[in-house]
Amino acid sequence: MIVERTEHPSWLSNAYLIADREGGNGVLVDSNGINRPLLEAADRLGVTVTHVLVTHHHHDHVVTCEEDARRFGVPVLGHPLARAHGVHVDETIEDGDVVRSGELEIRAIATPGHSDDHLALLVNGTDCLTADCLFKGTVGGCTARGMTYEIHRSSIMERLMSLPPETRIHPGHAQPSTIGEEWESNPFVRIWRGLDPEGTEPCTVGGEAATLVLWGPDYDGTHKAWVRFADGDQIVGGSRVTRA
Repeated sequence: MIVERTEHPSWLSNAYLIADREGGNGVLVDSNGINRPLLEAADRLGVTVTHVLVTHHHHDHVVTCEEDARRFGVPVLGHPLARAHGVHVDETIEDGDVVRSGELEIRAIATPGHSDDHLALLVNGTDCLTADCLFKGTVGGCTARGMTYEIHRSSIMERLMSLPPETRIHPGHAQPSTIGEEWESNPFVRIWRGLDPEGTEPCTVGGEAATLVLWGPDYDGTHKAWVRFADGDQIVGGSRVTRA
């Protein structure tokens, strides 16, 4: 399998070319506005692009998806709610649906929490594009309208962490990892597994009192915070938290 990645220099969002082999077939996954290297790689490797796949509707992941699809004369595939959010989607895919491109079998895994239309994409059972649900060493935020901490945690622990530990993950931002590595070392996962204790430090988030359960790393070198309010938990960017 061929995995080519580009990373936006500011957003750190990734876009991917996934192909079965040189001279074979493949798909583009997301667009961060830095897709030219992927298009050039498809030409250089003789890959026939058959689909453009969208993991979720956020702008830093869909910049030129429609344009890329027109270039190759192929459809854009995404969750029905991505279309509802204004993304150009030609054909919808939902949990359990399979997209085939040459020797690639790409299975959609619904992973809501970061957004309601969020999909992970499991390729040939060995590689999973986790988008903004799970990153190397951290997890996505879950503050989108209608989403909850419980939904997000379930997507990570029940859907993604149930994959074999050797499964390679290709996140929506920054560097790759494996399910096994995140199972053992991701600080959010470790607390959810009961291996590490929850924090008890008082803090405020946007002026609202909360408890800082975890002050963890984020993919951009800053911090991601798991906070507990009187009415429930959230995972938010560290910049929103004032520590005591």
